[in-house]
Amino acid sequence: MPDQRIYLDHAATTPLRPEAKAAMEEGFAIWANPSSPHAEGRKAKAALEDARARCKAALGWDGELIFTSGASEAAALVLHHAKAGARLVSAVEHDCILGTAKEAERLPVRADGALDLELLREAVQREKPLVAVQQVNSETGNCQDLATIFEIVREAGGLLLADCAQGAGKMALPPCDMAIISAHKFGGPIGIGALLVRNYAMLEPVGGHERGYRRGTENLPGAMGMAAALTVEGSYLPDDVLPARDRLAETVRSAGGTWWADRLSDPTPFVNAVAMPAMSATAQVMRFDMAGFAVSQGSACSSGTMKTSHVMQAIAADKELADRTIRVSLGWNTTAEELDGFAKAWKSLT
Repeated sequence: MPDQRIYLDHAATTPLRPEAKAAMEEGFAIWANPSSPHAEGRKAKAALEDARARCKAALGWDGELIFTSGASEAAALVLHHAKAGARLVSAVEHDCILGTAKEAERLPVRADGALDLELLREAVQREKPLVAVQQVNSETGNCQDLATIFEIVREAGGLLLADCAQGAGKMALPPCDMAIISAHKFGGPIGIGALLVRNYAMLEPVGGHERGYRRGTENLPGAMGMAAALTVEGSYLPDDVLPARDRLAETVRSAGGTWWADRLSDPTPFVNAVAMPAMSATAQVMRFDMAGFAVSQGSACSSGTMKTSHVMQAIAADKELADRTIRVSLGWNTTAEELDGFAKAWKSLT
């Protein structure tokens, strides 16, 4: 296995930023429980509230922020405790949504990955629902038109939950009533995330911490690390990475591969689905790994299964093409040289 490996699986998790690591080390020194009434607890509470304020400011969020252990817990809080009617979820949602809301009605998407807005308008009229739609798909990188979706849901008196796990820290938050974020997707630590909610009145309290909306003790070092990752100045991707991504796309097209962004309604550069002409995704992942490149076959939460991706099924992808598709995802420390190296390896393997 090569000594110098190239990591291109940032949609699964991205390396910890040095700023986040330094903030966490500071947080570990503030070891008291933020809910304790003594001086040590009050010091921890002050640090926690500072991290909360910094996260909200960096995200441009003027509502409430509930710290969680990650996006999955945040999603469960909403899906189980939102004061709304039926649960409606898009058919391409992450497994943390689909697995938690197993009885929810699934809203279809078009072949370009976009939610079918006409069918959404029909669905939200049945009762004032909670609608869960992702900002960026974790397998294809396609963005949903959440501004329009929010208008449709609001007109029907429902609530919109935006899954921003793949978008937060990289692009602006969309219009929504609630949003979920996960720090390890943008250079923060694993094990910390947040539920953003416009108003606590939208949720049934569960007792415990976080003003009664979460039972577990807050992860102060994690919260401080997440705040630090969100407040790093500059764009998430270096300026020369996007041209390198375009060169990779051209390499794929010229070699007879499928660059899925060409088929999508609004692709983001962070997550890229790529199909090779005549090799299974499983074989590609293994071959690239041996060549020193870390890529994946899709969402890390479902990559261990042998079934065709539910996302690919939802966009009516040909099964044979879907089974040849891998995910190449970029992060804050991806370089143009790494992408050019992967393009060369991709062409060679093809």
